[in-house]
Amino acid sequence: MSFSKRDVLIATTSLTLGIGFIFGSMVLAGRLENKPDSLPLDELRAFSEIFGEIKRNYVEPVDDKTLIEGSIRGMLSNLDPHSAYLDPQSYSELKIGTSGKFGGLGIEVGMEDGFIRVVSPIDDTPAQKAGIQAGDLIIRIDNEPVKDLSLGEAVDKMRGKPGTQITLTIIRQGEPQPLKFNIIRAIIKVQSVKSKTLEKGYGYVRISQFQVETGANVENEIKKLTKESGGNLKGLVLDLRNNPGGVLSAAVEVSDSFLEKGLIVYTEGRDPQSKQSFRATPGDVLKNAPMVVLVNGGSASASEIVSGALQDHHRAIVMGTKTFGKGSVQTILPLTEDTALKLTTARYYTPSGRSIQAEGIVPDIKLDNIKVSAVDGADNDSSVKEANLSHHLSNDSKKNEAPKENQEEAHLAIEDYPLYEALNLLKGLSALAAIGK
Repeated sequence: MSFSKRDVLIATTSLTLGIGFIFGSMVLAGRLENKPDSLPLDELRAFSEIFGEIKRNYVEPVDDKTLIEGSIRGMLSNLDPHSAYLDPQSYSELKIGTSGKFGGLGIEVGMEDGFIRVVSPIDDTPAQKAGIQAGDLIIRIDNEPVKDLSLGEAVDKMRGKPGTQITLTIIRQGEPQPLKFNIIRAIIKVQSVKSKTLEKGYGYVRISQFQVETGANVENEIKKLTKESGGNLKGLVLDLRNNPGGVLSAAVEVSDSFLEKGLIVYTEGRDPQSKQSFRATPGDVLKNAPMVVLVNGGSASASEIVSGALQDHHRAIVMGTKTFGKGSVQTILPLTEDTALKLTTARYYTPSGRSIQAEGIVPDIKLDNIKVSAVDGADNDSSVKEANLSHHLSNDSKKNEAPKENQEEAHLAIEDYPLYEALNLLKGLSALAAIGK
């Protein structure tokens, strides 16, 4: 048996403490306007009865607001790790976070098997400086187990006044014992885009998070790099490692900066309004110069949209390790002026139709995030060369002197091996293009 929303609303007014359910139904009615779905009366009656028993018999008094919000949070937590009820504090922080300034530790987290998984630490934040890594599993916050806490509850415990200390206990793959990190909370100011010239003609752009102005910032940084290289940028490394995502429009704008035409990303869900597609417009800020995109397990959401689009259009070579695999779309549905519902409403798909969800982007070239170190005496090459032989002929041409070995490249290999390999790949692609001419 099924009943209309109107029947349910009338029936529940006679139930014990039905006011709690009426509040919830009014919210649902606002969201499900013009929907033909009926509401299950038996289950809603059970909810109202449980609500009443808690009010009458729980060991301590509980107010209606606490019970109703707890019910909403529990309902959403059983859907997926990203749907959530946003109370005034959470809603405010969400809006502030897209602008690049917010309070906390500086980590993007998700829920996994009752524990909190670090999706990615954000650049230049307390968490990143303390040594928190993508993939870390948080099992305790200030010595309190996080098992069976909701994601929102765990995040609330990690928030606090700037300058206060928090202790995170984490499990990390490859480490035999849990690790403890003492971190000082701070106001997080994220610089979304950074750039530098690796060597003349080869640029590097790092996107740490996709914010509202990221697309415009990327184009400005590339123009600056082009000017530093005398107007000719031979290649670019786009670094999306440990980038947890952010604003969808920014991911589309960044992809569009390097594509002349074609689909960038599309979304599909049950609601017709959730079906959207985004296409590139003419103009490539790099003028078709080769690109390498660096990704890893901390590259999620918007990062996967960009790397997937550039990969599908064969515009860039994706290098690194498999990405996180967050391919779902969250829609923010305001409930009141200061509360909202964050609900997963669709999935992302790359231009070729690949779903990112739980699969991620597989790099064209797999490159683990390994570290290299200089061999003792490596700077003093002891091998015998022609110049070491007695009575060797001198070089009679000073015009064609071989370039000196670049010590900066050696340092780059030690400091950031994947970036070193990306630069070498760019040089190879540039050389091939020159031969082709």
